[in-house]
Amino acid sequence: MNNNRVEKPIHRGRFRKYFGREYFILKRRWHWFFGKDVFAKQDFQTSYNFPIMQHRSFLLRPLKDVEMYLQHNKVTNLKLAIANLDKVVIQPGQTFSLWRLVGRPTRSKGYLEGMTLHNGKVLKDIGGGLCQLGNLLYWMALHTPLTIKERWRHGYDVFPDVNRTIPFACGATLSYNYVDLQLKNDTDKSFQLNLWIDQEYLNGQITCNQDLEVSYEIFETDHHFNQQWWGGYTRHNKIWKRITNLKSEEVTTELVTENNAIMMYNPLLDK
Repeated sequence: MNNNRVEKPIHRGRFRKYFGREYFILKRRWHWFFGKDVFAKQDFQTSYNFPIMQHRSFLLRPLKDVEMYLQHNKVTNLKLAIANLDKVVIQPGQTFSLWRLVGRPTRSKGYLEGMTLHNGKVLKDIGGGLCQLGNLLYWMALHTPLTIKERWRHGYDVFPDVNRTIPFACGATLSYNYVDLQLKNDTDKSFQLNLWIDQEYLNGQITCNQDLEVSYEIFETDHHFNQQWWGGYTRHNKIWKRITNLKSEEVTTELVTENNAIMMYNPLLDK
């Protein structure tokens, strides 16, 4: 049996996609207000002194067949979103929900048309480009003891690698509000998110109220390409987390996720 078998995607009609989406949005809102989770919130009076992880990603990255005005609009969208996420403190037992804090990105809030991906196609929509924020937060969270409670992987590999610095498929896709990124703090420590934008980068940092005395390394194995029975190509890998106790030097390794993505380009052709 081929464990990397990926079925050909099913394309839904416009009517079903719209009403299906609104149904899941209402369902998630119901959970927010009537569920048992205690959600993290911003706390501008708190600042922790122990940095755990810091990362940054380019804001304006030229992409094939993507107009640059969408990239510039994305920067505006990111600024609006991180204004609701910067300085969020995740106390023990609390859950961080990106969409619960950011809210629905609408034109009335100042969000602009940005790039979105749907079934492997590049489209544009109000609030587009926020997946870059999901990617940054997920990558940083992997380097902490926070539990990834909800994360949706990208089902498509749309663009060839260009100056990739982290393993393939270490991001998180987003779609308001039921395709969320949620982090649960199952530890006895508190964590804070710090987010900012400069001239070139979206920057993020996670700090803690204590020194963890551990280090984290994220790496991939089993990276390969397959041609599926229906003719398309798929890309696969496994993501692992290596945790080193800096005091005892004890090392543990755990599987984070296994990725299977449909490729929107031929891996055998020059990129």
